[in-house]
Amino acid sequence: MERTWTTELPQRCGERVLLKGWLHRLRRLSGVSFLVLRDARGLAQVVVDDPQLVTSLSRLHQESVLEVEGTVLAEAQAPAGVEVRQPTVSVIAAAAAAPPVDLFRPTLRAQLPTLLDHAPVTLRHPRLRARFLVASATMAGFRQALRGAGFVEIQTPKIVGSATEGGANVFSLDYFGRRAFLAQSPQLYKQTMVGVFERVFEVGPAFRAEPHDTPRHLNEYVSLDAELGFVRDHRDVMATLRDAVAGMVEGVRDEAAGALDLLGARLPEVPEIIPSLHFPEALSLLSEATGEDLSGEPDLAPAHESWLGEWARREHSSDFLFVTGYPMVKRPFYTHPDPPSPSYSNSFDLLFRGQELATGGQRLHRYEDYLAALESRGLPVAPFAGYLEAFRHGMPPHGGFAIGLERWTARVVGVANIREATLFPRDLSRLSP
Repeated sequence: MERTWTTELPQRCGERVLLKGWLHRLRRLSGVSFLVLRDARGLAQVVVDDPQLVTSLSRLHQESVLEVEGTVLAEAQAPAGVEVRQPTVSVIAAAAAAPPVDLFRPTLRAQLPTLLDHAPVTLRHPRLRARFLVASATMAGFRQALRGAGFVEIQTPKIVGSATEGGANVFSLDYFGRRAFLAQSPQLYKQTMVGVFERVFEVGPAFRAEPHDTPRHLNEYVSLDAELGFVRDHRDVMATLRDAVAGMVEGVRDEAAGALDLLGARLPEVPEIIPSLHFPEALSLLSEATGEDLSGEPDLAPAHESWLGEWARREHSSDFLFVTGYPMVKRPFYTHPDPPSPSYSNSFDLLFRGQELATGGQRLHRYEDYLAALESRGLPVAPFAGYLEAFRHGMPPHGGFAIGLERWTARVVGVANIREATLFPRDLSRLSP
């Protein structure tokens, strides 16, 4: 007999089916007992009225793996309006111990450290699992949107010979007696590949050796990166980012609607044109609202991003806001300056519900400009020789962006700590599981 998924049971009324899954819960009542079976797609209620079978099942720990064969009948009080009767049950793998938390409860009551310490089991909970269905659908939507726009997916090295942005916040490692680093981003490689495919994207890990211990930072995260050639300036990149985010929303809507319903989460609407503020304009609004003197500030603090997110919602009914033209002093060496105001950059951040979601902009594309930029930052040319070779042989004006998957997921599903939207977080203190 072919396996039936729990979500398929409403279409199989009156039929004999084979289910496979985990012992989610056994509810023992005086006249009848209910076995709740969980598979990767949902729950099924199995009516057990054989006393011997009830006794046998009661000896099993929750999370034991079972096969259940039975007949599907309509029952309004059961999940999805159906239940399975006249079951025969086979034990595929008996759990050796009870789970560390009660996975059958609608909401887990354990603290976040406990949930993370026991992630191999706690991630099985339907609400926790739902977050990562949203993440999976996000990646699918991102890929579909960019492929539809002529982008080619690439995979770049995560062990590199120089720090991507020339900073100190990198993890170093011994590479057969040579010093190497974990890549902060695919930035240098995706720019190089503009010279090959013109439009490229990547979904992969990025590493930042920043000793932050905040609800919004990780030391390893999934980065959704894109780079495109022959742009006029950063505004072309912003338009592509807008379409990529719209694709992510559609991906979640198409593939994870059930997960959103379970979580009570609200998908954002992506405006055709996302509202935008130039960085000095944003500082002026903040100064007026808070009474702070923010003149000369090179970046936005988290509290400033939060206020601007509320402003965008209030003034434009938008969950999104572009802030453009950050000072060059806070942007990487490859950032293109704003031609009329070279102290400002052709770059941007995209805020989503009051938090930075994506960073991007136009890049330098002339070889001599790179030499000057590295010299001005006090960076040696030699470690970037492979990168610079692309520019010695002609590169078009180009730009790109990077989106943090976990930040996006956390904001969509409404969790306060980014670790709750990360499968196995790596932060200042956590290396396992």
